[in-house]
Amino acid sequence: MLKQAAEVAAQAAQAALSTASDVLQAGRYMARGVRQQLIGADYGAYLEHTARTHPDQTPLSYEAFFRERQEARYSSRTGRCC
Repeated sequence: MLKQAAEVAAQAAQAALSTASDVLQAGRYMARGVRQQLIGADYGAYLEHTARTHPDQTPLSYEAFFRERQEARYSSRTGRCC
């Protein structure tokens, strides 16, 4: 009986941790979105993404990156690299 109660408590704790982790991840996504809306695109994140997923490509300069992000933000075309 005690072993069963411990298992139930462990499962409840794991579910609570999973929920807390999901809430924290959602908060990170929301904070990133707010930063992008207020400040603009993150050149550092772009460099990390390019190095990780496109190692054969030369990353854009900051000026070219900024121009491309402005065009993507204010033009009617949509699309993403990945």
